[in-house]
Amino acid sequence: MKTLYLDCLSGISGDMTVAALLDLGADFAALREGLYSLGVPDFEVFTEKIVKRGIAARRFEVRVAEHDHHPHRHLRHVLEIINRSTLPEQVKICSEIVFQNIARAEAKVHGMEVEKVHFHEVGAIDSIVDVVGAQFCLYQLGVDRVVVSPINTGTGTVRCAHGVMPVPAPATALLLCDVPVYGDGDGELTTPTGAALAVSWADSFGPLPRMTVESVGYGAGTRDLPDRANVLRALLGESADEPAGNVDTVAVLETLVDDLSGELTAPAVDAALAAGAVDAFLTPVTGKKGRPAFLLTALCPPELRDKVARSLFLNTTTLGVRVREEFRTVLWRKWETVFTPYGEVRVKTATLDGEQITAHPEFEDCRALAEAAGVPVRRVAEAALAAFQRGEE
Repeated sequence: MKTLYLDCLSGISGDMTVAALLDLGADFAALREGLYSLGVPDFEVFTEKIVKRGIAARRFEVRVAEHDHHPHRHLRHVLEIINRSTLPEQVKICSEIVFQNIARAEAKVHGMEVEKVHFHEVGAIDSIVDVVGAQFCLYQLGVDRVVVSPINTGTGTVRCAHGVMPVPAPATALLLCDVPVYGDGDGELTTPTGAALAVSWADSFGPLPRMTVESVGYGAGTRDLPDRANVLRALLGESADEPAGNVDTVAVLETLVDDLSGELTAPAVDAALAAGAVDAFLTPVTGKKGRPAFLLTALCPPELRDKVARSLFLNTTTLGVRVREEFRTVLWRKWETVFTPYGEVRVKTATLDGEQITAHPEFEDCRALAEAAGVPVRRVAEAALAAFQRGEE
């Protein structure tokens, strides 16, 4: 399986992505021919090797003829441009998906229908070229699987068509929902185009997967950063293993308590969950001086670690909490609602390699309905599972 790994230490943008794939070996002449088939006038594309903080990288640039006004295109206009080209059908379809993802994010930000969204910067010629160009290079390289590192969004503010916005910009933030991200470095490091490419391509997010690296490419950004090379690193190689699920980052918080009564330990776990922990549990241990104690562990998204740590301080007698970040692989999950004789019950399903392998009725739903009906919880859970298996959603 040919695997592409995108290392987003300095963020990701459309031009950086195209440049990194060209640096891996994508054919620039073929790319230029495909892009000119879009039929959009007044632009040229260029590439060259430059050095960013000691790293030889490739730069990709779209030069657009100067005009007083460039049209603000709607989604249908962008799709028409893509479809009238001579690009491979797979490139057209995948490029459309990227722009549809951007349009949905912009529509939600501005509170309007997707069809009415003006693309502003994203609809400009250079962004159309970046999206289509990146997709064409990916197609050229014959990539089967894409893994993306946690994405550095940058920090601070960015000026766009609607004024000064926080980083990540509103559309970028929406595109990166359910994706491991962090902010390190001043300014906007990840653009909406870069975010849309990453989430549209990624089979999983996380560390470098087990693979035999065959080539490494660097795509240069336009800015010079004070503390790092402003490059997107791309590694291409062969991988035998397929992703079992999505890889994300969690903060692991631990504290040992040996002077908290047993009746107060359960509320401490509940408080951690209420603060945003995705899991929390107690492990019996032997503490100092042979005292029986509990190790309270909570897992949460990194951005909630301070909130969860605060809950541990407020609900236990601890004076310190250890915190570290770890990667975890999680199955793809979703919620479905089924109807039973006792009422509605949510059922959590999980899939592996596209095949559903588990379906579990939500216990709290079952318990509430069981109490109302005066029946055992097990009866409600069995009814929910039977309804799910019959497809009565």
